[in-house]
Order: sequence, then C-alpha cells, then structure tokens
Amino acid sequence: MITAAVRDLARSLPATGLPAYLYDLDALRRHAASVRAALPERVELYYAAKANPEPEILTALAPYTDGYEVASGGELAHVRAAVPDHPLAFGGPGKTPAEIESALRLGVARFHVESAHELAVLAELAARAATPVGVLLRVNLPVPAGLLAGSALAMGGRPAPFGIDPTEADAVLHRLTGTPWLEPHGVHAHLASGLDAPAQLAVAGSVLDWSAALAARHRVPLREVNIGGGMAVDYARPASRFDWTAYGAGLARLAGDHPDTVLRIEPGRALTAYCGWYATDVLDVKRSHGEHFAVVRGGTHHLRTPATKGHDQPCAVLPVADWPHPWPRPAAGDGPITLVGQLCTPKDVLASGVPADGLRAGDRVVFALAGAYAWNISHHDFLMHPRPGFHFLGAPAAEEPLTP
Repeated sequence: MITAAVRDLARSLPATGLPAYLYDLDALRRHAASVRAALPERVELYYAAKANPEPEILTALAPYTDGYEVASGGELAHVRAAVPDHPLAFGGPGKTPAEIESALRLGVARFHVESAHELAVLAELAARAATPVGVLLRVNLPVPAGLLAGSALAMGGRPAPFGIDPTEADAVLHRLTGTPWLEPHGVHAHLASGLDAPAQLAVAGSVLDWSAALAARHRVPLREVNIGGGMAVDYARPASRFDWTAYGAGLARLAGDHPDTVLRIEPGRALTAYCGWYATDVLDVKRSHGEHFAVVRGGTHHLRTPATKGHDQPCAVLPVADWPHPWPRPAAGDGPITLVGQLCTPKDVLASGVPADGLRAGDRVVFALAGAYAWNISHHDFLMHPRPGFHFLGAPAAEEPLTP
C-alpha cells in the first residue's frame, strides 16, 4: 500500500515539514504504462486534469496519454503551460465567452458542448476568430438499468446540469451540421463514476449504439465518441484495482462494431489516486465517551475526500520512538481508534476504526489513495492552518514511455 520511497520520506521529514503530500512519480508512470498497454490502439486516453493538476503529475503522464480534458479557463491555461504540446478537450458546464475565446486562441482540439445556448456562443466566437472547431455534443443519456446502484456518483440518466437532454439532441445536432466553422465530430457522455469494468463496458456499449443511431438519422459520420471516465477506485479495499485488461478487451470488441469511430476515455482518479500519500503526525490522543481519538496535524481541509464521500481513508501507522518534549506522551490503549484533524467540526474525520493499538503522539500516519481529488478539491483556508508540503519522488518525466 505504501512504497519504500514514500515510507522513508515520511519517516525522515521533520515535524515542521508536516503534513505533506508525497507523490511517487515512478509508481504513477508504471501504472499509466499498464493502463495504456491494456487499451486498444484505436482508443484514445485523455487524462481528466481536475483529478490532480499538479504540473509534475501532468508531465509524468504525458508519454502515456493522447491529451488532457480541462473544465475551466483556469485549468485550460494551467495545463497548456505545463504540457504545451498536447491536445486538449474543453468540457464542463457554464463556459464563459472569455473562456471559449481563450480556448480558441490556444488551439483546443475539441469542445464538449453542453447546451444549445453554448453551441450558439461557440458558433459566433469561432466565426469571429475564423477558427474551425471540432464539436462533441455532451448528452445526458439514460444509464443502463441496474448500474447506478453500485455507482459512487451519478452524472447522467437523471435531471442534472450536465449535457443536453436526449430529446433535444436531434435539434442541436441539426443546428450544428449547418453552422460554419463548427465540425460535428460525435458525442460525449460521462454518465457515472465508481463503476467496475463490466458496468463501464455496458455504459460504453449503450452510448455507442445511441450515438450511432443519432448520426445515422442525420447522415453525418460518427468520427468520435467520448465515453468519459469514472473507473472505480475502492477506498475500502485499496489493493483492489479496476480491471483494465478486461476493460481494454471489451473496448476492442466495441471498436470492432464501430470501425469508423474513434473511442475516447477520460479517467482521472483511476490514473493518479494510487501515486499519492498524505503524511502527517499525531498531535494528541484522547478518550471520549468510551472511544479513542487521535488528533493529527492537518485534516480534511487538506484531504477532503473521506468527508465528502463518507469513507475511511486507508492509512498506515509509522511508529516513532523519539519523544523530545518534557511533557508526558499521550498514548491510546488497545482497540480501534478514530483519526481526526484539527478543524472545529465533527466532520473532520479522516478514518475511523483504525487498528492502531498503543498509538502515541508523535507517531506518523500516512494516508494512501491521496493522489486524486485531495488537495485541489479541499477547503484549504478554513481556520487558516498552514498549507502542506509537496514532494515528488522519482523522475518527473520520461523521454520514452515505460513498458508495464
């Protein structure tokens, strides 16, 4: 669960250097290489930058990805600066005219259009810039029956601000096909997150069939279909991983059924979650109403996912023998303990029921699966605690892709 390099660094950092994010870029590159190797040649792999936009992460992923998906003007400028030569796809609802103009200037390869209004704005701005634009219509399609029961997060198949209602898709595509400077390329449909490989393949097949029927009705080629991301990451079983081999084989079958269509996926969390750790130390240990609590430096204002997703963040305890202070060292007794942060809210819980008999103040705790939707999605300035450190282990990039 924790690499040797990360363990050594977590032990060696001074307490004043905690909490800290520790990223193992070599582990990230090995994982990305294995994902790329599992995918058919005709499936494009874009990284959803929202999962973790650290420049070192973006650079390390560059040899294994076909591009990056961005969802704001800020992400657009940031990713373009970090990996300037890679294709970008611009998605997300509520794109402002200024953001669209910026995307056109920066040569964004694809726009994921979310509404008829957004299509009209894009058409006007593309005409002013005399810039041809490849457009994928994001459609809020129905989700195959039974799949959302196991989904961590539903993005489609129900009332939502994401995408175009399926009943309006024909009218929007008809308008698109007659608009100068805009080129209809296909459909984007990210419908759910937290699905295993069989469920992801069922969604992909449904999206492809629907998209092919839409294109056939309008007699336009279906050049591309983007089936989104949302590959499951299991925080309760961190050693369990999404079955990329089975998923790749299934995508190969689907691609064979649609030989003129390029498939694209946009994983985020499933690429980077496993390469990041949040390291901290125990400040206090106490007993309250029969339960033991350990207060660690930092908390959910740095690592928000356990609070928002309602899970326990997997962790490892690194005992520290040295206690340099003149006051007594508090310690837990036997049994499980709840690890909480420094915030003045009962929701600041990182993990509960942790088997850590005898945990003491000064011991180190390293939380795994912190490489995605962690620092960048957290409420950093609540209570104005110091920001964590950031450490990147391993080569930041490779001139040639690794083989898995």
